Amino acid sequence: MEVSGKIKWLDETKTYGNNGFRKREVVVTTEEQYPQHILVEFVQEKCDLLNAFQMGQNVKIGINIKGREWVNPQGETKYFNSIQGWRIEAAGESSGSEMPPMPPPPAFEPADDASDGPDDDLPF
Repeated sequence: MEVSGKIKWLDETKTYGNNGFRKREVVVTTEEQYPQHILVEFVQEKCDLLNAFQMGQNVKIGINIKGREWVNPQGETKYFNSIQGWRIEAAGESSGSEMPPMPPPPAFEPADDASDGPDDDLPF
């Protein structure tokens, strides 16, 4: 799976516990009708992938969704989800192989004074 958007926040690498577990978080804001702020975590050696990126940059991130179950001391079962990044790349501007952007809707409106042109005598 992938998530694309602009980097809104980029945290520093943090180390937890005696075994040196490392985690670094990034928030990406999607570019859609209702933008979403998606927290993606990179762990262990993948933390270093974020060193080449900065806030405001458009990126595409390869992700895995992780889920886990936890039973609290009162016996209630809780579920948690996390989004883990495993790849990140700069989202480039449109390349020559992609289609150009669609013109705005007013470009498709009919001309106001179409009677000035030659008569259309096509049979269809």
